[in-house]
Amino acid sequence: MSPSPATVVDPAEEPPDAPQHAVPVTAQNRSDHVAAHPHHEGADDALPAMPDPEPLLRNLARCGMEAMAGARDLEQMARWVSDAAYKHLLTRVVMAARAREVLGRTARRPNLATGKVIVSEPRAGIVEAVVIVHEPGRTRAVAIRLEAVGARWRASAINIL
Repeated sequence: MSPSPATVVDPAEEPPDAPQHAVPVTAQNRSDHVAAHPHHEGADDALPAMPDPEPLLRNLARCGMEAMAGARDLEQMARWVSDAAYKHLLTRVVMAARAREVLGRTARRPNLATGKVIVSEPRAGIVEAVVIVHEPGRTRAVAIRLEAVGARWRASAINIL
């Protein structure tokens, strides 16, 4: 059986539920982004005005790294993350604590500096971001997915790479 020829679809004729590529969203291009994605127009009207996610992203990345280092109690992040994200972080924190114990290291506050934050909004009310975190001798990335809950953001996934 020979493969069927590829069909070309005009983007203007794509169904509204077709997958959309994530587009970096900034304050400057938000109106362009919404205009370019018609499925956002109705959804944005239903959502309350959401705060800028970048400060929360930076704080979640820093707190997650400090919890992994044993310098912060993970419970401090509980109100900002979903149950699934909390359980994932708890597993990582416990593994890091066991590794420190085996190696005979003590928990200490890491010297962190947050770098670039790359934010995209694949849908209204969803923000996916990567926060670059610099430590002396090492740079890590923290991937975070935020979802709108009422008029605030809640992290549904945090992965420290």
